[in-house]
Amino acid sequence: METKAPYTELQIRERDGRREVLDPVRRRWVVLTPVEWVRQQTILMLHERHGYPYELMQVEGAITVNGQTRRCDIVIYDREGKPRMIVECKRPEVPLTQKVCDQACRYNTVLQVPYLLLTNGRQQVIVEIDYLQGTLKQLPEVLNIHK
Repeated sequence: METKAPYTELQIRERDGRREVLDPVRRRWVVLTPVEWVRQQTILMLHERHGYPYELMQVEGAITVNGQTRRCDIVIYDREGKPRMIVECKRPEVPLTQKVCDQACRYNTVLQVPYLLLTNGRQQVIVEIDYLQGTLKQLPEVLNIHK
């Protein structure tokens, strides 16, 4: 099941001929690309709609997968500092395919989180991982896992 992503007002400015958006997690202005638009919408949705504190989010955190450095779009942590969810953001025109899920699963070989959120700003797919059963289960919506 896919759910529509909510759209929240972003803080955007023009600077030196380019558009920038204020990232409340990194606390700085970043270039507003299509994937950054999706990432910022997702950050605000997680914060405003589901109560995730910005302090429990990491944006573009580096991990090493098969000897190569990769960056997770967003990682959500619990209050003990343990990673709980990987969020993979794609441009709005990129469909949420098995390839996108596979990318998040590769990142998860390092972080071992119980939840994956895939989004292109138009759709969201939320997956729960059951390590004991070795299965993935799609959820109807984002859970409040940070509490």
